[in-house]
Amino acid sequence: MPIKILMPALSPTMEDGTLAKWLVKEGDAVSSGDVIAEIETDKATMEFEAVDDGVIGKILVAEGTEAVKVNTPIAVLLEDGESADDLGAAPEPTPQAAPPKPAEAAVASTPTAAPPAPAKSGDRVFASPLARRIAAEKGLDLSQITGSGPRGRIVKADVEGATAQPAAAPAPAAAPAASAPAAKPVDASAIARMYEGRAYTELPLDGMRKTIAARLTEAKQTIPHFYLRRSVTLDPLMAFRAQLNAQLEKRGVKLSVNDFIIKACALALQQLPAANAVWAGDRILQLEPSDVAVAVAIEGGLFTPVLKDAHQKSLSALSAEMKDLATRARDRKLAPHEYQGGSFAISNLGMFGIENFDAVINPPHGAILAVGAGMKKPVVGEDGNLTVATVMSMTLSVDHRVIDGALGAELLQAIVDNLENPMAMLA
Repeated sequence: MPIKILMPALSPTMEDGTLAKWLVKEGDAVSSGDVIAEIETDKATMEFEAVDDGVIGKILVAEGTEAVKVNTPIAVLLEDGESADDLGAAPEPTPQAAPPKPAEAAVASTPTAAPPAPAKSGDRVFASPLARRIAAEKGLDLSQITGSGPRGRIVKADVEGATAQPAAAPAPAAAPAASAPAAKPVDASAIARMYEGRAYTELPLDGMRKTIAARLTEAKQTIPHFYLRRSVTLDPLMAFRAQLNAQLEKRGVKLSVNDFIIKACALALQQLPAANAVWAGDRILQLEPSDVAVAVAIEGGLFTPVLKDAHQKSLSALSAEMKDLATRARDRKLAPHEYQGGSFAISNLGMFGIENFDAVINPPHGAILAVGAGMKKPVVGEDGNLTVATVMSMTLSVDHRVIDGALGAELLQAIVDNLENPMAMLA
């Protein structure tokens, strides 16, 4: 019987997508694992693979079509022995769980949260051969993964960003969504009437803008933020950086201040492991590695790619990885596992001349560091005399459910100590 190929959910926050390009045409034979289309999500352009063998009988959604809802049929696949005459008998897609609402997206993006089991027939788990191979290589339990393919089948995209976890681990995903206060809907027509007679351009919200709006609204409504502020003297770091860059010039490496900040935060999380934690609804998850997210501005929004195991990497390795992630973020080429997870984030607006600001926590992170510009300022030296130093302001936004005031203060002190003693970070 003909199989309907459905628009997949390629990210936890995806509700609809743009069918950017078909890589096959009607009449083409495809095998499981073949890439058949490119789909633009709210975050990136991703490849979509076939999960069954057959022939493309009919393309239902033309390439370039925007806002195609998840689970909408986009094509029909004919199995062996079937012809175009069988298209009228194509089955209706089996109802699947709706994609997560914005308020649930934060918990869904946590790599340690166990998603619900996929659709099964008896004890059988439906998965493509490629997905099974990847799952076996990564040690994943397929019964703990939700499939986004037809009839709940697990495909490559579902297992690429997943991490191994105990099969019996309970899923805490529903708690934050249930406790989130309902936001009063905005009356767009009423607001438009206020500006009748005034010239303006209406800009429809794309998927990324909708996701950013939903997540930041959720963050400010549900996370009890508190803020800690410190200044750091950068002169020792600037001198050390100049010395290192002179030595690394032949290798084509140039370290930025941001690279030192990433390293300082990663080491501080190791020095204070209780602060290396995330909020998971009905529990706190304390991470062992320092996975640090860094905000990257792109046209129309931002990404927070995650530098995993940042405490173990050299400054030059962090610099190269950050440049690569930032470049692919601006091209919207990041895979979901590259911008999900982490326990801590950095937002640096110093390059724009901003002296200080307060950043909004990206759930489920426990904290985010807002970094301002290094400014020449008069300071009182250790000898009591007035001198000039390069001073940078930092504000740590903290989730009080995860980190208490004293622990947050110790974390920020550790970051400052690392930045003011940069040579020690290489020890």
